[in-house]
Amino acid sequence: MSRNLLDRETSPYLLLHKDNPVHWRPWGPQAFEEARAQNKPILLSVGYTACHWCHVMNQESFQDPDTAALMNDLFVNVKVDREERPDLDQLYQTAAAHMGHSGGWPLTMFLTPSGEPFLAGGYLPREERGELPAFRRALQTSAELYRDKPEQVANMNQQVLQSLNGVWNRNMRAAQGLPSDTLDHAAIRVGQRFDIFYGGVTGLLKFPSFQLTELLWRGYLRTASAPLQYLTQITLDGMCLGGIYDHVGGGISRYSVDERWLVPHFEKMLYDNAQFIDILTIVWQGNRNRHYAERVEETIDWLFREMRAGDAFASSLDAESEGQEGLYYTWTEAEVDAALAGTFTQKFKEAYHVTRDGNFNGRNILNRLGLPPYPQSDADEALFRKQRALLLEARMKRVPPMRDDKVLADCNGLIIAALANAGQAFRRKDWTEAAVRCFDFVVRNMSEGDRLWHSWRNGARGHMGFADDYAHMARAALALWEATSGEKYLQHAAQWSNLLNMMFWDNVNGGLFYTAADDEPLMLRSRSAIDNNLPSANGVMVAVMARLYLITGDQGWRDRSNALVQAFSSEIGRNYMAIGAFINGLEVVMHSLQIVIIGPRDHTGTHELVNAVLGRSLPTKTLLVMEPGQNLSQLHPAFGKTMQNGQPTAYICQHMTCGAPITNPVTLSQKLQLPKIVQTIPPPKGNA
Repeated sequence: MSRNLLDRETSPYLLLHKDNPVHWRPWGPQAFEEARAQNKPILLSVGYTACHWCHVMNQESFQDPDTAALMNDLFVNVKVDREERPDLDQLYQTAAAHMGHSGGWPLTMFLTPSGEPFLAGGYLPREERGELPAFRRALQTSAELYRDKPEQVANMNQQVLQSLNGVWNRNMRAAQGLPSDTLDHAAIRVGQRFDIFYGGVTGLLKFPSFQLTELLWRGYLRTASAPLQYLTQITLDGMCLGGIYDHVGGGISRYSVDERWLVPHFEKMLYDNAQFIDILTIVWQGNRNRHYAERVEETIDWLFREMRAGDAFASSLDAESEGQEGLYYTWTEAEVDAALAGTFTQKFKEAYHVTRDGNFNGRNILNRLGLPPYPQSDADEALFRKQRALLLEARMKRVPPMRDDKVLADCNGLIIAALANAGQAFRRKDWTEAAVRCFDFVVRNMSEGDRLWHSWRNGARGHMGFADDYAHMARAALALWEATSGEKYLQHAAQWSNLLNMMFWDNVNGGLFYTAADDEPLMLRSRSAIDNNLPSANGVMVAVMARLYLITGDQGWRDRSNALVQAFSSEIGRNYMAIGAFINGLEVVMHSLQIVIIGPRDHTGTHELVNAVLGRSLPTKTLLVMEPGQNLSQLHPAFGKTMQNGQPTAYICQHMTCGAPITNPVTLSQKLQLPKIVQTIPPPKGNA
C-alpha cells in the first residue's frame, strides 16, 4: 500500500496532512502490520492543530517531495493528533524525556515495528540549525541504527521500558501518614518557586499554572498569609493585564514567552480558558477585584462567539493566520488609528501601549501592564470598552486562525464546571444554562450507558474515554448538581466514578490508570497524579469521591478517596510542583465544608442564604439546597434537620457534625468567613 491514508480521518490536524506526499497512516494495527511485513521502523509524528512548530515542520519537510520520498522509502510513517490520542502522547512524551529529549510538539519518535522507541526528537528543521540536526540526516541516521545495530536498539528499548515502569508502576505510598501541616507546607514551597515581581512560576517562559495558583489561594484562605495572597493576585493581575490576555476579543493564550506576561504564544486552548474562568471566579469571590469579573465575562463571551461546536465547545484556535504567528491579534498604530477614528484614539493608545514601532515584530500586542495604572476612571474604562468593540469589529474582517472543532469530553467537562461555577457566583443564569446544554450534548453524543468516548466530530466518535474524560465529566456533573439540584447530575457523577473504580483502578499499587482495562494494549499503562495540560484524573477524583461521600454518606466513596490519597502520598513531598490538583483535592478530604440550606428554592429567604454562601470564596465547600421534606441520607450529618420557624435555614457541617441553625444571611456570611472556620484535622492514615 503506497498512499497517504489520512483522508479517512476526522481530526482536523490529521486532515491538514492528508495531501502530503508522505504516505501517512493513522495509528492502528494496520500500520504495525505493514512495518513488520516490510521490516521497517516506524516514524511517529505527534502534534496538534494549534501547534506553530508543527505547521513549520509540515511546510518545510512533509510537503517537500524529496523529503517525503526518503520518509516513504525508510519508514512506515504514522501521524497522531495528541488531543485525539492523549494516551499515546503521554506514553511517548515520557519515553522521550527518559531518552534525553525535553518534550513538546511536534514530537518525532522512531519506533520498532512493535511500537518501542529507540530515538526521540522534536521539531527538526529542513537544514541543520544550531544544535538541531537536519531532518533528512536524522531520518538516515535512525534508519541505519535500526538496520545495522539491532542490539543497541534492543538495549534502548529495554532501558526505556524499565524507566517507564519506574515512573508509573512503583509504589508511591508514603511510609507514614501525612503530617497535619502537609497543605500549608506545600503552599509555602510552591510560593517559594513563584516570581515575586511578575507572578507565575519563575522562568523566562510563563505558563499560567492554574492549579498551583489555586493552591496558593487556598493556602491564603486557610492561613491568612499575606505573601500567599500577594503571589496569587500578582499572578492573576499579570495574566489579566498582560498581552497573554486578548484584550479585544477575550480569552487567554497558551503561555507567555517572557516573564512579564507580555508576549504570548498566540494559540488559544479550551482547557486553559476553562481553568482561567474557574480560578478568576474563585478568587473574585474573595476579593471582588473588578478586572477579574470583567475577564470572566469577556472570556465567556469569546467562548460563546468563537468556540461553539453545536452545544459543546471546540478544542482550540491556531496561533497563526496567513502564515504569521499573532497576525490576527496584533495591530499597527495605523490600524488602530483607522478603526478608532474620532473616538479619543490617543487616550486608548496610551492606555494599551500602542506605538509606531510596536512591541512585537513591528506590530502592537495590546496590554495594560505598567503605566498608566489600571483601572482609570469609570468614564475612561467605559470609553475603552466601546473602542475595544470597534477593534473587534475590524478584526472580525481579517482571516481568522484555524479552529480545531473536535469536541473533547475532558475539556468540555472543564468548561461545564467553569460555567456552572461562574454562573452561580455571578448570578448569570445564561452561563448555567449553557453548561447544562453542553453536558447534555456530551451525554447524548459521546456516551453509551456508563461509557464515555474521548472525542467527537461531525457525528463520528473517536477513541474510547480516558480517565481524564470520566474525572472531568464527573466533576462537571457535581458542579451542575450544586447549581441546579438536578438529581440526574448526581447520578452521572456516581456512575462515572464507579466506572473509574471498575475499569481504571490499579489493584496492585492503587490509583487510576490513564486507560481502561479493555482499551487498546500499549507498551505500558500509565498511572500518575501529575498535571499536564489538564488537571490529572487522580487529583480531580480525590475531591470528587470525597464530595460524593459527603453528599451521600456512602462509606465506600470515602474509602476510595482515601485510597487515592494514599496511592500517591509520597509525591506530595517529592513532586509538589507537578501535582497541584492532587494537593487541592487533598484539602477537600482534610477541610471539607458542607452547607445545607433547607427551604423552597423559589423563596426569597432561600435565595438570600444561597447568595451569602456564593459571596464567599470556599473552594472546599459542597452546597446542598434542599426542599422542605426532601430526605437526606440517614448517614448525612444534616439528616432530620428542618426549617426553623417556617423560615429557610442553613446548617454548616464539618467533620460529620452540623452547627446551629442559621436563618439570617448576614450571620451565615460571617460564619463562613475564612480562615477562622478552618480546623486542622489529621489526613487519612494507613492503607485504605
